[in-house]
Amino acid sequence: MTQDEIYDLVIIGAGPGGLSAGIYAKRAVLHTVLIEKAVAGGQVVLSDEVENYPGLERVNGAGLMQQFADHARSYGLELTHEEAVAVEPGLKHHTVRLADGRRLQTHAVILGTGGSPRKLNIPGENELYGKGVSYCAVCDGFFFRNKTVVVVGGGDSATEEALYLAKLTRHIYLVHRRDALRAGRILQQRVMAQDKIEILWNTALSGINAGADGVSSVGLKDTRTGREKELAADGVFIFIGFEPNNQLVPAGIRMNADGYVVTDEKCETNIPGIYVIGDLREKFAKQIVIAAADGCTAALAAAHYVETRKAG
Repeated sequence: MTQDEIYDLVIIGAGPGGLSAGIYAKRAVLHTVLIEKAVAGGQVVLSDEVENYPGLERVNGAGLMQQFADHARSYGLELTHEEAVAVEPGLKHHTVRLADGRRLQTHAVILGTGGSPRKLNIPGENELYGKGVSYCAVCDGFFFRNKTVVVVGGGDSATEEALYLAKLTRHIYLVHRRDALRAGRILQQRVMAQDKIEILWNTALSGINAGADGVSSVGLKDTRTGREKELAADGVFIFIGFEPNNQLVPAGIRMNADGYVVTDEKCETNIPGIYVIGDLREKFAKQIVIAAADGCTAALAAAHYVETRKAG
C-alpha cells in the first residue's frame, strides 16, 4: 500500500460490513484496500455466541468473523492494520489520510466504523472502568465468577449478556428503567426462566460506588417515585446501546439528530462515491446479517460508480 497508487475503493472498518464489502469488491475486480486499526471483526468478536446468522444455528462471534476475514483474504483482499484519521472528498479522487501521514487516493470510499458503547454518565462510571465497570461480559465475565453483578439495559444486548453472565456469576440484578424489556421474545423468555437473574423494573442507576477492590455497590433510583437506595454488587455491566463512530464522516454529509449517516438504498451518501454501511448508517435494525448486506450493497454500488467514472 503506497500513496502513489490510486485505488478503486478504500474500505474503512473490518466489521461484518467491511469484510463483506471486501469480498464483493474483489469479486468485482476492484483495486481495493481495507483499513482497520484494531482486530478484524468489530464488536462481533466480543460475542460469546451468535444464534441468528442464517445457516449457522450457533457460532462463536470471533470464529464467525475469522471466517469472514479468511474468505475476504482468499480473494486477495489487502487488509492493513492502520488508522484512518480523515476522509477528504474531492472532485477527481477522494483522499483517505492515515495516522502515519500517508494519503491514499481513491475513486470510492466505504465507511464501516460502527459504534461504541453508550455510557450512563453517572458518578463512578469512568473512575471504575476496568475496576468493576465493564461494557463487555465476554471480555470480563470470568473475573466475576460466583459474584453478584448488575446488568443495565433492556434490549437484546443486555439480555444476551445477562444470560452469558448467568453461567459464571452467583446472582444478577438486571436493571431496566421501564416496566417491559425491549429484547426479542425468545431472549425475554430465557431471562424470565433463569433463576439467577432478578429484574429490577422502573429502576435506574444513579451512581457506582467504590470499595477496596473496585466496585462495592450501586445507587438505584425508582424512575416513578424518585426514591433512592443502595445495592451491594461486585461489578456493573452496561448495555444501553451504541454511539455511532462518526468522527471520519466528512463535513457536508447528511446525518440524523443522533449522528447516524443518512444514505440511499445503495448505502451512498449525498457525496457521490462515499458510502456508509453497518451500525454507522441510519436504519431500522442493527444486526450482523444486515451489516453484511450493507457491505455487499455498497461494494456493488461502488463498482458501478468506479466503472462509470473510468468509462467517462
